[in-house]
Amino acid sequence: MWWRGTGDIVMAQNAFIALLRERRSIRLFTKETIPVESIKSIIEAALRAPSARGLNPWEFILVDDPELIIKLSEVKPYGSGFLKTAPLAIVVCADSVKADFWIEDCSIAATLIQLAASCEGLGSCWVQIRNRMHDNEKSAEMYLQELLGLPEHMKVALIVGIGYPGEEKPLIPVETLQYEKIKYNRLK
Repeated sequence: MWWRGTGDIVMAQNAFIALLRERRSIRLFTKETIPVESIKSIIEAALRAPSARGLNPWEFILVDDPELIIKLSEVKPYGSGFLKTAPLAIVVCADSVKADFWIEDCSIAATLIQLAASCEGLGSCWVQIRNRMHDNEKSAEMYLQELLGLPEHMKVALIVGIGYPGEEKPLIPVETLQYEKIKYNRLK
């Protein structure tokens, strides 16, 4: 493994923390096409996501068709409109029959997707689907099941919009992190 030496471990840790410091939720993307190699890296990260008992209930639908992305951007009345500027959207869903922990597994995979996108110089943002409504009669999940031809047992957790950032966001200074939320041994 590439991190075997002590100095390599420190360099990897520093690179990882730097990645976390620089990653921001990006909701505006340029029209620049994402290279195939970057998409392959993101896919590999998703497929390497940890899964309880190694069941891997998640599935990933990569959407790069601009017309379909517009329809994805209409999944909810609020919080999904930014998708229309994304050149790539990844619908993170799972076979709910395979595992009852699909939500957790999808969340882990989505986090790795976002970190892999950052490693590739891309921005991303997560759109919550589970427990959200499309309109007064239909859930966001039902909308996506119909749009993408998903069976009822295939549950949709979220969508990740990905692309080159069309906006800049300031870094969050380490001193402003919510250290008061860290407790040792007990909550109080």
